Amino acid sequence: MGRRKAAGRPINGWLAIDKTEGMTSTHVVAVVKRLTGARKVGHGGTLDPLATGVLPVALGEATKTVPYVMDAAKAYAFRLRFGEQRDTDDSTGAVIATSDRRPSDEEIRAALAGFRGVIEQVPPQYAAVKVQGERAYDIARRGETVELAAREVRIDELELRGRPDPDHADFHMVCGKGAYVRAIARDLGTALGCCAHVVALRRTEVGPFTVAHALSLDALAEIASSDTLPQVLVPVTTALAGIPALAVTEPQALRLRAGQAVRVAPALLGENEAAVLPATVRAMRAGELIALARLEGVELSPVRVFTTGPMPTGTRE
Repeated sequence: MGRRKAAGRPINGWLAIDKTEGMTSTHVVAVVKRLTGARKVGHGGTLDPLATGVLPVALGEATKTVPYVMDAAKAYAFRLRFGEQRDTDDSTGAVIATSDRRPSDEEIRAALAGFRGVIEQVPPQYAAVKVQGERAYDIARRGETVELAAREVRIDELELRGRPDPDHADFHMVCGKGAYVRAIARDLGTALGCCAHVVALRRTEVGPFTVAHALSLDALAEIASSDTLPQVLVPVTTALAGIPALAVTEPQALRLRAGQAVRVAPALLGENEAAVLPATVRAMRAGELIALARLEGVELSPVRVFTTGPMPTGTRE
């Protein structure tokens, strides 16, 4: 018997969804799958239920590029409340410590300097990181405490943006993969000697995806019902914009898609040969993404192969 055909439509591309508060990232994926009928759907970086903002959602062949989006820089706007520490490090948790101290703006700005650059950060107890194959938040929900190891994260920008009242402060942050805003809140509160937790969090950017171009699920429902999804789908290659492109011939494209390495003429590498060797490149043919491939010397070996095509229209399968 042949392999059973996956249910759903072969839709390839990205959607930037503006997630609402209280919804999990997994639920957003389920809603997108139901609305679009896509065969395969995944997201490019979890957002906490409390958080709102950009959740990149990959459909079809775009799911192969999810790791590149998760590695991209992310921007957040968030509000802290001083005077309380909570077990989740946000307003959904139980209060575990309090303080009457309220820091000044000058004290906050001075403390922020210690949180920029490459820093050591311990993830929150309620985090998606795995401990011996189990999510930390599942362990925490059972009332158990787990020792999470500190890890290096990169904070590119961290600024105080406003102070609505002595109890609250608003911040802007740009960071690399794996940084937790909730951990910044916890550790900043400790550094200021006042306790703190997150009360509002909005992700405004993930790599090339911005909140300005994100769709609500209600808007997506209208688009899907009117069969105009192709107009809002972002190309698969958007997630790979930072990876050098290399043109290949039709015969080379066929071999790469068959999982076979090919040789590339040195002339095709151009003046930047030394800068990209060995490197991951986008193998392109007539504007179409063929594969992510490893270029070593003049040999090009496929790492991820793509088979994209026009999105089907009309009645769903």
